[in-house]
Formats: sequence, C-alpha cells, structure tokens
Amino acid sequence: MKNDNSPFAGARLDRLPTSKFHWKIFAIVGFALLTCWSNAIGGLVLAQLKVIGWTNNSQTALFTSLSTAGMFFGALIGGSIGDKYGRKKTFLLFELMHIITMLVAAVSPNMNFLMVVRFFMGLALGALLTILFASFTEYMPSRSRGTWSSRISFVGNWSYPICSLIAMLLTEIVAPEMNWRLQFVIPALLSTFISLIAWKAFPESPRWLESKGRYADAEKVLTNIENEVSKETNSVLPEIHKDKSEKNEEEKQNISYTEFFKGNLLKRVILGSFALIAMNVTQYTLINWLPTMFLAQGIDLKKSVFLNTMNMFGAPVGIFIATLIMDKIPRKVMGIGLLSIMAVLGYIYSFQRSMLMISILGFFLMISVYMFVCYASAVYVPEIWPTYAKLRGSGLCNAIGRISGIIVPFIVAKLLDSVGITGVFILLGITCLITAIIIGIFGIETRGKSVEEIGSIK
Repeated sequence: MKNDNSPFAGARLDRLPTSKFHWKIFAIVGFALLTCWSNAIGGLVLAQLKVIGWTNNSQTALFTSLSTAGMFFGALIGGSIGDKYGRKKTFLLFELMHIITMLVAAVSPNMNFLMVVRFFMGLALGALLTILFASFTEYMPSRSRGTWSSRISFVGNWSYPICSLIAMLLTEIVAPEMNWRLQFVIPALLSTFISLIAWKAFPESPRWLESKGRYADAEKVLTNIENEVSKETNSVLPEIHKDKSEKNEEEKQNISYTEFFKGNLLKRVILGSFALIAMNVTQYTLINWLPTMFLAQGIDLKKSVFLNTMNMFGAPVGIFIATLIMDKIPRKVMGIGLLSIMAVLGYIYSFQRSMLMISILGFFLMISVYMFVCYASAVYVPEIWPTYAKLRGSGLCNAIGRISGIIVPFIVAKLLDSVGITGVFILLGITCLITAIIIGIFGIETRGKSVEEIGSIK
C-alpha cells in the first residue's frame, strides 16, 4: 500500500479542469513533433542529392535502411533511458541529439559521411517519437486523454506537407547543392526554439516521480500545477478521489527487459506490437508504393501523381475525425472496426480502374488508415502501459513495428511482380484482420480509465 506521504499524482491530475496547463503541454509536445521532420524530408533530400550526383539507387536504399535501423534502436534505447531518468530529461537529451545530427548532416562533405550521421539522426528521432507520444499520456486527464493524444498526432502529421512546401520553395531560390543542406538546418533551428521553451516550461511527470518514490519532488510539481490551474479558474479544485488502483509500484521500477516477455506485460507487448505492425505495413506501403501500383495498372505518370496527391488529402482528414470521436468509442471497438474497414475497403479498391472510383475509394481508404495511425501510435499503444514500464513498453513495440517496415517492402515488390496489385492489398487485409483478432483477444479497455487503473488491469 502507499504510505501516508504518497502524493496520489494520478488522482490529482485527473481531477483538474481543462486549463492553460494542458494547452501548454499540448503546444510543447505538438510543436516538438511537428519539427521532428528529419524522416519526412528523406525523399526530398535524396532527390536533391541525386541531381548533384551524390547518390545512386543502392546508396539511396542504404540511406533509407540506416535511418530505419537508427529509429529501431532509438525506440529501444529511448524507452529505457526515459523510464530510468525521467520524461523531461530524456526529451531534452534526444531533442539535443536530433538537433546536433541535423546540423552536422547539413555540413556533410560526402555521401558516406551523411549516411553515418543519418543513422544517429534516426536513433534520436526514434527515441523522441517514443518519448513524446508515451509521456504525453501521463499529463492529460483520463476523461479526455484520447482526444488530447489525437490532437498531437494531428499537429505532428502536418510535418509532411509543411516540409514538402519548404523544399518546393527552396527549389525556386537556391541551387540543389544548398537546398538539401537548408532542409536540415531549418528544422534544427525550429527544434532549438522549442527545446528552450521545454527546458523552461515543461515539468517532469509527477506520475513518473511518484513511481520512483520521489514523493517530495512529485508533491512540489503537483502543487505548482494546482496553484496555476486554481489561479486561472479562480475556484477551488475538485476533491481528490483516491482510487484503490493507485498502488505503490516503486518496487517494480527497475524491472528488466525479460519481464516484458512474461505474463501480463507480454500480452501488452503482443497487443502493441501487432497494432504498430498493422499501422506500419498499411501506412508505409500506401505512401511508398501507390504511385508504382498506379503505373502497374496502366495509368500514366502524371495521372498517378495526381491520384496519389488526392488520396493523401485523406490523411489529415482522418486524423481530424479521430480527434472528434476518440473518446466517444471504446478503444477495442474502434481498433477492430477500423482494421476491418481497412481490410475490406483495400480489397475493393484494388479492383478499381476508373479514375473517379480510385479517387473516391482511395480518399476514404486513407481516412481510415490515418484514423488507425492516430489510434495506434498516439493513443492506444502509449496508454496501455503502467507508468514504471511506459516508455520501455512503447519503445519495444515501436521497435518491433519498425522491423515490419524493413521487411514488407521486399514482399510488396515480389507480390507486384508475381500477382499484381490485388495481391498487395490481400497482404494488407490479412495483416489488418490478424491484428483485429489480436486486439479482440488481448485488448484492454483504456477509454476513460486513469493511468494507474490501466496499469493494474490483468
């Protein structure tokens, strides 16, 4: 049982009315995610490098693989460091590493040097994404946690169109030799700005402090937050409801990675890993292969680019819809429903040949895919973990999900050559349906439940 000095961080945070404190945390995390676009500019940078003769197809593949490998290790390393040393310190550590690697990349003397830097850039980014999404769930009230997490996903995913627009503008005013370097410098400067704000204004997670037995530190942070909210609302805060699920987990704080392959934690690893595998397989297959699949159907290049662009407008629409309904539908129902829609809609889509039907069905397919991207990466996987294992659990699932991103492109290429586009969508459908079954078997309901209650679910 908790001793008398326990601050009951979860109960105190969950009772807070929506205030400037929540919007401040949202703004810091959302803008940090928005400026983490080193991955989004990969293809844009490579296009410039190819123009100046720095890269060929094999080097491009290696560049991409090193980035993915870096993100794999970053998710594992970042999760471990974050659970041991805290959310704020780890956030700032990997933000600094990400900034430095982008600036070093901008002055790279040759392609080999750039590829080495790209690995460490990917490591920093993989850690950052894990830390930001998972940590965010500890600050938001349980009644609206899914909505808040969906909002940061919505903000973060605008990095793709924004960095594309910047790259397009740079093309008009600078030569390719300078274009790709500036594409690294700009997000580095923006990330520096948000890091300075976070260093000053981002508090350590009271839940994490409490899980480490640092009750005095947790009490200090909680008191500051409560005073800030009370002053803003000019009212007495609601009574604290101390839930019996808020138990002292201090003895679990140093669990080893082997514990993630046993019992209740293993079930959550399976659940989270399959959710992220389905996300990666569907999202990145469609992003990277749709133009090629259009060409394989006999659609010319100009029309293929147009169709792909029209379909991609479904991405922000899907995430926006998710922000509106995330806390209105049970998590298991939403996950299984979206996966089923993706499987059926994708299969029907694969048989379309008319431009109109490809545009309409593709748009709605992208909406469902990006609703699931928001659901899996920003909401469900980060929130299924107890505080003492949150970043390591999320990091492990993210790392396993990255493996699918390395393997599946080779399978997709083989299927396109042998059975065509329908075979690719059958693969996506099977992946979605298997994941829906896994959520049905191992899924836990997290909607409206406190972090502490979720951590105690057996």
